[in-house]
Amino acid sequence: MRQNITRYSVLEMIEKFISFDTTSRESNLPLIHFVRDYLEQFGITCELIYNPQSSKANLLVIIGPHTEKHQEKGILLSGHSDTVPIDDQNWTVDPFKLTQKGGHLYGRGTSDMKSFLAICTALAPEFSDLNLSEPIYIAMSYDEELGCLGVSSLIDHLIQSHGRPRLCVVGEPTEMEVLIAHKGVNVFETTIVGREAHSSQIDSGASAIMAAGKLISFLNDLADEMRERGDPTNVFERDGYTSINVGLINGGTALNIIPKTCKFHWEYRHLPGTDPNEIIDRFNIYTNDSVLPVLWRTAPEASIETTTVIQYEGLHPAPTSYATDLALYCAGRKKPITAAFGTEAGLFQSADIPTVVCGPASIAQAHRPDEFISVDQVEACVSFLHKLVRNFV
Repeated sequence: MRQNITRYSVLEMIEKFISFDTTSRESNLPLIHFVRDYLEQFGITCELIYNPQSSKANLLVIIGPHTEKHQEKGILLSGHSDTVPIDDQNWTVDPFKLTQKGGHLYGRGTSDMKSFLAICTALAPEFSDLNLSEPIYIAMSYDEELGCLGVSSLIDHLIQSHGRPRLCVVGEPTEMEVLIAHKGVNVFETTIVGREAHSSQIDSGASAIMAAGKLISFLNDLADEMRERGDPTNVFERDGYTSINVGLINGGTALNIIPKTCKFHWEYRHLPGTDPNEIIDRFNIYTNDSVLPVLWRTAPEASIETTTVIQYEGLHPAPTSYATDLALYCAGRKKPITAAFGTEAGLFQSADIPTVVCGPASIAQAHRPDEFISVDQVEACVSFLHKLVRNFV
């Protein structure tokens, strides 16, 4: 019966993946169910790990022999199924229909990072026909774009049910370079509540926007300090410092009203191996010692609250690990690279799974209108995976 099953080619599978709208605000279940149903036709085991609302799911695909939980065998190919939205972007092609022109494949998620997962899915039946000595796992997570929210339950399920693989390859876009280190991500929302008053009566009110200005100025000074401090490990060739950015701010009612409220969103991306809490700790000290007391002079009810929106660890460098050496060999590269953007790789590494990032396409195309991947990059990824899997036959 398996001989009559239609196999999707790599390009056909990418086209199929792009056709599913898995923007993070939407459910990814239609895509996940499609992959499960397709692969189970070939006798491949698929396990779903749902979110608490059962509206989204991670998918763990197991190809080849099953192992005892205490054994460290096999390789894990991992990526996220969700994408960022297309809102307010000027696309010249349909973002949910694969368009091929000029050696490029256009569509939302082509670079970040459905192409990698589609390639893995298309090759899975071929891999299942091999006499594998160790399992090949494919992991598809949900809500990575919202802060790597789904992958933790997938990692827990993998370790508890199957054990740790020898290595993990996260297929984020690196143009098939082998990335061994990236920064951690920390996102916060700060809300200031002061007191409204007529703008001519300055001493009767407490300006939330002026307080926000002090806090943002403090963050700007911290950013300069971090840039000067640089990278104590000398691992990062570019962007070798902890960066700070304030991305959104909103406050006030009218020009002649002292603003009661102001809210801003900010982030820092810390170097792996540095204290992930230094900046937020110093920010909170400055808030409590220098900014709140000024508000309380005229508005004892004033408050400043900072909440954590996203926080996950970076990928720590392991230049001479088995994972790095094997990935470099299969990718045909001489040395690894580093990057400033974040991935789920640090979470796998934190679970004692040696991890690298290596995937097709360029991060420069991610999150943009007319996102694309080159056909050459697709072919390079296929070649990489073939070489990788041959080490486990």
